[in-house]
Amino acid sequence: MKKKLCLALSGVLCLSAGVGCGTETAEETLTPVRLNEVVHSVFYAPQYVAQELGFFEEEGLDVSVAVGNGADKSMTALLSDSADIALLGTEAGLYVYAEGKADYPKTFAQLTQRAGNFLVSREKEPDFQWSDLEGKSVIGGRLGGMPEMVLEYVIKENGMTIGKDMEIINNIDFTSTAGAFLGEVGDYTVEFEPAATTLEQSGKGHIVASLGEASGYVPYTVYMAQDAFLQAHPDVVEAFTRAIYKGQQWVESHSAAEIAKVIQPQFAETDLDTLTTIVERYQKQDTWKTDPTVSPEGFVLIQKIMMEGKELSQEIPYDSIVVTEFAEKVMTGK
Repeated sequence: MKKKLCLALSGVLCLSAGVGCGTETAEETLTPVRLNEVVHSVFYAPQYVAQELGFFEEEGLDVSVAVGNGADKSMTALLSDSADIALLGTEAGLYVYAEGKADYPKTFAQLTQRAGNFLVSREKEPDFQWSDLEGKSVIGGRLGGMPEMVLEYVIKENGMTIGKDMEIINNIDFTSTAGAFLGEVGDYTVEFEPAATTLEQSGKGHIVASLGEASGYVPYTVYMAQDAFLQAHPDVVEAFTRAIYKGQQWVESHSAAEIAKVIQPQFAETDLDTLTTIVERYQKQDTWKTDPTVSPEGFVLIQKIMMEGKELSQEIPYDSIVVTEFAEKVMTGK
């Protein structure tokens, strides 16, 4: 008798909800998208706002995120079909194009417009000048990677010769540079957040310069997908771009404290005050694009940086690697 009553109540509940008991849930109707991000950093705050405020779900997407820990690894994930979309440095796509591959990934949206790393010194240097690196050593990044190339570009623009006037240390893994600095390696280190602020809070390091401010506006971090994916799933790419645009607009119109509070679940190990400090630092240097369009001028500059670093032999046409239609659609609503 009890079993029959339960079944009857279950039927009533289904009918009162206006749906059948076997109907798909909202989650089951979302389109899955596999996103690989180069690293997990506050640097990508607009994306995390989009995740935490449900902008992807509003656009009908169920986005799962994996971390590549390096642009080369994120690009490998894209090329091997382990990811549908990758968030990574523009340089990674330029390398693949320059290799002459027939099917190469294309950029369809831009997230950041400045380098997101900072120069950390062992000493307080309120009047730091880049010429102060003369005779010193700096822990840099992976050869051929954007952080390293920007560092080299800034040093050369300030009249110094690497290897003669100063030294860059390149044999330390990206995830271990802050630890190496704490272990007395190098006079300076170049760090993303939250590592830069963590070093400063420990009293073992002091942020003295922004690589983003020193190098100028570039399409530092962008979203890429294989051309085949863009052609086969234009609605998905447009929806993804619209969600990112919502995140960019939300970040543009809110304070550092509000942004930090929203993205804190993404950085549970970082307290809210520290997170707010980091967001303020990124806001101050105008880190984030307010829309997903890819700057043609920045595209020229990033290639100049690569060519000066001898990592690119000739300029690649903007239209060859950048797809503008998705960003334009979400901004115009057409």
